[in-house]
Amino acid sequence: MSDANLLMKVRSALKGVAASSGGDILTLGAVEGLTATSEGVVRFTLNADRAGGDAETTLARAREAVEKVAGVARVAAVATAHRAPSASPAGHANPFGLRDKPKIETAARELQDVKNVIAVASGKGGVGKSTVAANLAIALTQRGLAVGLLDADIYGPSLPILFGLSGKPDVVDGKIRTVEKFGVRSMSIGLLVDENQALAWRGPMVMGALRQLIGDVDWGALDVLVIDTPPGTGDAHLTLAQSKRLTGAIIVSTPQEMALADMRRGVELFRKVNVPILGVIENMAWLESPGGEKTYLFGRGGAEAAARDIGAPFLGALPLDPELRIACDEGIPIARRNPSSPTAQAFAGIAAKIAPVLNS
Repeated sequence: MSDANLLMKVRSALKGVAASSGGDILTLGAVEGLTATSEGVVRFTLNADRAGGDAETTLARAREAVEKVAGVARVAAVATAHRAPSASPAGHANPFGLRDKPKIETAARELQDVKNVIAVASGKGGVGKSTVAANLAIALTQRGLAVGLLDADIYGPSLPILFGLSGKPDVVDGKIRTVEKFGVRSMSIGLLVDENQALAWRGPMVMGALRQLIGDVDWGALDVLVIDTPPGTGDAHLTLAQSKRLTGAIIVSTPQEMALADMRRGVELFRKVNVPILGVIENMAWLESPGGEKTYLFGRGGAEAAARDIGAPFLGALPLDPELRIACDEGIPIARRNPSSPTAQAFAGIAAKIAPVLNS
């Protein structure tokens, strides 16, 4: 099912959820940032001020309604807070209650043993950015590099599912220990909070969480830290750029024009803050039949042409692979599950293009 068809059904379901203030939450504009992917992942934020009443109860009813929609595999939904979150004495949110890190530059200095930091970004959701980041991290380890993977999507963390992770990480001497799997040292907000907890955090709290995921995690010595950023071009991307530690950014897009327009905005954002664009990846480029025939469901070569137009390197194209979906659901990325598969080899090829530009 395409994301457009699923989105239409999800919107219809949300229209049936009543708001405490009268009417339904969709008509009142209480549902924000609604996205639905072809894999059945639905994300949205419930604006508590517009929904009125008990936001958590309304959110629970909204989640229940969406989960009943045919084709929905997972729902990642949060409710915004009515009040700004409490701040640390220095005036900055400290959501994990560890050491106060008021400045992103201070947090970034904690990465002194990390040689390269790469942001994997997309202008919009639903293009497979997290899947790309996870498999790229593994492909880089297969080249003999020491790799870390930070899931920086506070509202919709994907890493615990993609890597099959569970349980809370250890905290030793005020530092959160990374969880190592598939040779990658990883961390996600999804490992620090209950998987069913709705994070009612506004901007300061989100940025505080990101600062601490950078500065209060014991990343150790790494050749490269891959950061899976949230969809869009917002505070998280600017925060990372301000750290002055980004080696560069990789932009993920699908071939259709709607995604390409957002991809161009993502490229422009990083260029404005002087972050090099390491390249563009075209995901879901084609679907291959058992007989070898390729069907270009979203158009052909759109991201490659867009990369050429904006003067960004093109790193390669990835197919729409049913085995990739199975690997994601099983928590074993295809780069590890079946390294000889065409899709895994495509990730290996992209890693081979990235490796030479990394600082040694």
